[in-house]
Amino acid sequence: MMKDLQKLVLEQPLPTEAFFTLVEVTANAVAVSERYWLIHGLNGARIRILVEIAKHGGSMLPSMLAEKIGVTKANISLLLSPLEKEGYIARAGHAEDGRKTVISITGRGQSLLLEHLPHNRQAVAERMNRLDEQELHQLMSLLHKLNRS
Repeated sequence: MMKDLQKLVLEQPLPTEAFFTLVEVTANAVAVSERYWLIHGLNGARIRILVEIAKHGGSMLPSMLAEKIGVTKANISLLLSPLEKEGYIARAGHAEDGRKTVISITGRGQSLLLEHLPHNRQAVAERMNRLDEQELHQLMSLLHKLNRS
């Protein structure tokens, strides 16, 4: 039985091997970013939330944020509470639908990103600079192709 299992995990068709290689490379690249955040006493998952809010103009609905970062709507409140407690985000009622809440990045949250994102992005760029410009364009093209529904 172990031989069959070993054969199954070692002998993969090329598309499957490519998929798992992509997963491994992604995990290693994410680790570069995570190390930066840990060294600076920050939580990468919380930073990702702040970045998503900033990408959407500074405020968004929790349900949209949950979808963007790949968590359930039930878990988003648990993730937002520490950010709100630390003053990086604020919650307010929706202007048009009082049943909804809008999350906004605060000045403190913006300052945190402005201070740290350039250095974090530099650490990530150093990892990605193993590829030349043409290879990076090719990689982006391939990733976009894989990302299409």
